[in-house]
Amino acid sequence: METILRELRESVISGRIIEAEILAQNVIEKGLKAVVILNEGLIPAMREVGQRFEVGEFFLPEMLIAAEAMKTALSIISPLLLESEIQSEGTVIIGAVSGDMHDIGKNLVAVMLKGTGFKVVDLGKDVAPERFVSAVKEYGPQIVCLSALLTTTMLNMKEVIKALEAGGIRNDVKVIVGGAPLTQEYANQIGADGYASDASSAVRVAKELI
Repeated sequence: METILRELRESVISGRIIEAEILAQNVIEKGLKAVVILNEGLIPAMREVGQRFEVGEFFLPEMLIAAEAMKTALSIISPLLLESEIQSEGTVIIGAVSGDMHDIGKNLVAVMLKGTGFKVVDLGKDVAPERFVSAVKEYGPQIVCLSALLTTTMLNMKEVIKALEAGGIRNDVKVIVGGAPLTQEYANQIGADGYASDASSAVRVAKELI
């Protein structure tokens, strides 16, 4: 059984999407529990991808294709995960802020978070501050991730934080911001709890904040 789990891990790391899908189905058919597939197959794979990215062995294209393989394999085992009592790392709400229609980076962060054990509620792109507030009230997350790719739209991250404060729920969540034009200084300036320069660091920051 360890052999097929190792093959599954390697297929995700290498971004072999079809192979990852087939192997995920195979391990299910062999009777392996979904939580085991996740904890010993998919999560270690994405952790390895993140580590390779951080040391410069992987770049964005490799991360994207590995994330797609992960997403495909996860879709196979998700129905079984819903039936099992899997221990989640926590709940994260993520979205690209109002006015921003770019979601590649946001999608990658979402997949990486899912792949490392978080429950992720993806609000999509061009998300109004009020929608973040209502989602926090509805899902009770520990973390809110805000994404922006433009210098004009990143200003709306502050509006989300203001809306959380106005809604009386700012202290209930940790806010992580990220995107190409952002810096740690800007994150500090708008009162965010964390800043992530890429998907791998977003996972690390999320775990640290929880």
